[in-house]
Amino acid sequence: MQKYEYQTKVINAKGLMGGKVDIEEFDNALNEMGSQGWRLVESTASNISFGETRYIICTFMREKN
Repeated sequence: MQKYEYQTKVINAKGLMGGKVDIEEFDNALNEMGSQGWRLVESTASNISFGETRYIICTFMREKN
């Protein structure tokens, strides 16, 4: 039976109250996790007032050895 492990990574949005996601930084974080064998399962934006993004919460999984 296959077994999996999971990891959650929180990426901050920039700006005084968030709202600005640095796409290059976001891609680098995803690629770093991918190079370690992690697969992105889901990403969710955590909103604050007026719908601005404060954090992006990413959940990753990989097969457990």
